[in-house]
Amino acid sequence: MQLECIIIEDEPLALEKTAGFVEKVPYLKLVGTFHSSMDALQYLKQHKTDLIFLDIEMEGLTGIELLWSLQQPPAVIITSAFEKYALKGYELNVVDYLLKPFDFPRFLQAVDKVVARDNANARTERSFFMVQNSWRSQKVFYQDVLYIEGVREYRCIYTPKEKILTLHTFIELEQMLDPARICRIHKSWMVNIEKVEFIEKGQVKIGDKLIPVSDTFKSRFYKIMGLNDSGESGKNS
Repeated sequence: MQLECIIIEDEPLALEKTAGFVEKVPYLKLVGTFHSSMDALQYLKQHKTDLIFLDIEMEGLTGIELLWSLQQPPAVIITSAFEKYALKGYELNVVDYLLKPFDFPRFLQAVDKVVARDNANARTERSFFMVQNSWRSQKVFYQDVLYIEGVREYRCIYTPKEKILTLHTFIELEQMLDPARICRIHKSWMVNIEKVEFIEKGQVKIGDKLIPVSDTFKSRFYKIMGLNDSGESGKNS
């Protein structure tokens, strides 16, 4: 598997360094470099790419604003000299956040996360997933999941017929599951997108359960649901 990637970076030396790292990785193919986020946006409107290395502070359109403007962004690795954007980046579901100056081993670690996520996404094309439940591995169908709750050291998967306990962490579940199907909305909750009946006052309703949406996960969840930051339909905003 070869990943086509572009670099969006307004600092020439930083762009040259990242491009040099890309050339060292046999499964990466650099198809474009951009000093301007606006030029990159025009390119992305006409071309598909697998991975973006994205700087944040750029004139005209910041990296965060660029990412928000993409309806179906590819995998993104942020490259920034500033730590303050890290949380916002992860809210937008970036794969990794490289703090400048970063070395090649750290760069390679970030790229390998993209490969791992692609492999996980390939697995989630199935109609089910497997979780470790006590001494056995149990099959769970996506369509049966209502929501997942963190209860002490366990994650409890609720279905209409049963509750399934697993010791998988939320981080492990996020890596295993398709976020367009099962999305984390709170440090203690994940929900099945198809089962959400409505969203109101920072809560979602599934069946007879009201589940809180935290600020940390709200942006990503709303984007998946086709809503803006205010929780309104993007078509009407």
